[in-house]
Amino acid sequence: MTTSPPHHATSVQPGAGQRAAHPAIEFAGVRKDYLSHGESVPAVKSLDLAIGQGEFFSLLGPSGCGKTTTMRMIAGFEEPTEGRVFLDGKDVTDVTPNKRDVNMVFQSYALFPHLNVLQNVAFGLERKRVAKNEIKQRVGQMLEIVSLTGMEKRQPREMSGGQQQRVALARALVNHPRALLLDEPLGALDLKLRQQMQVELKRIQREVGITFVYVTHDQGEALTMSDRIAVMNAGMIEQLGSPREIYEKPATRFVAGFIGTSNLVDGQVTRVDGGVAVLEPAPQERVLVPVGGHVETGRNLEVLVRPEKIDLHRTIPRDAGTSVLSGVVTEVVYHGTSTNYTVATSAGSDFVVFDQNANDAEDVASRGERVYLTWAPQHSYPIGV
Repeated sequence: MTTSPPHHATSVQPGAGQRAAHPAIEFAGVRKDYLSHGESVPAVKSLDLAIGQGEFFSLLGPSGCGKTTTMRMIAGFEEPTEGRVFLDGKDVTDVTPNKRDVNMVFQSYALFPHLNVLQNVAFGLERKRVAKNEIKQRVGQMLEIVSLTGMEKRQPREMSGGQQQRVALARALVNHPRALLLDEPLGALDLKLRQQMQVELKRIQREVGITFVYVTHDQGEALTMSDRIAVMNAGMIEQLGSPREIYEKPATRFVAGFIGTSNLVDGQVTRVDGGVAVLEPAPQERVLVPVGGHVETGRNLEVLVRPEKIDLHRTIPRDAGTSVLSGVVTEVVYHGTSTNYTVATSAGSDFVVFDQNANDAEDVASRGERVYLTWAPQHSYPIGV
């Protein structure tokens, strides 16, 4: 498991170009157990994590992995069984939710149906007895940031799902919290609107400069918006890193399978030449894997290659500097921007290939046709090495 610096660390890389003495949010040895039928069941196991000031941070993983429990412990809705939670360097483990300087946005929006947009956004400020002129100024600024200027008098029922989500964001952000927690906030939107809101959320976060902690099971959302991602599985962080690091260099088989579409091939290293390991699944076939000096002949390797990195050919390629596998096309699916192939390879695994439709759209391999797959050595990534 990849972990972040311990609590005494003073150099965290914030996502918005800021530097701060303390992480915005920190977990130190946090564990959370639940009782189920009289037995203690761990939901989060020994979590050490630091989230930087102004960072867009995502907790990503399947249902039941512990990501929502982790967020609820930040908000104070759940107490750790063990360990401590810090906000901006202050221990808040025993602080009640209403005393923590964080706000949450939920999938359901939770807007007040009898209040208009302005009243919904101003609600928290009015409860804090902020001066009316300041309320007007802050609400106006926030509605401009979320692109809702001119809609102040609309009722929630008169707005689209995306507009309601923006109202919920404005209401949470107008209080200037130290961190905003977002629990699957786009799940109720249709695909196109969800994609638009992903871009908008990142823009809003960049403009306000507040730390965002985003919980999602949608890898596309996490990759699109995040500065860093924690991929969770069974209550633990399997990998922590930037979207590019996690996609290009997954640390475990779970991460490789959960993030994007992965082709996996395993086999024994037949030789190592100039820091490149060679696997030879069949005669005239090879998988070239850059490994430096860490791998010896005879070792078993599991190798990842992404579908968009692979070229598909109808004849045997002559380039000796690429990986080559042969196989038979079992499925062809047209996706507009690409044609996606499933190829049963001689290596014993099915490979998925994304062939961009940039050239002749009629030049498509058919089911049952024998093809050859090639990719550059640098696009082979050894898992766990």
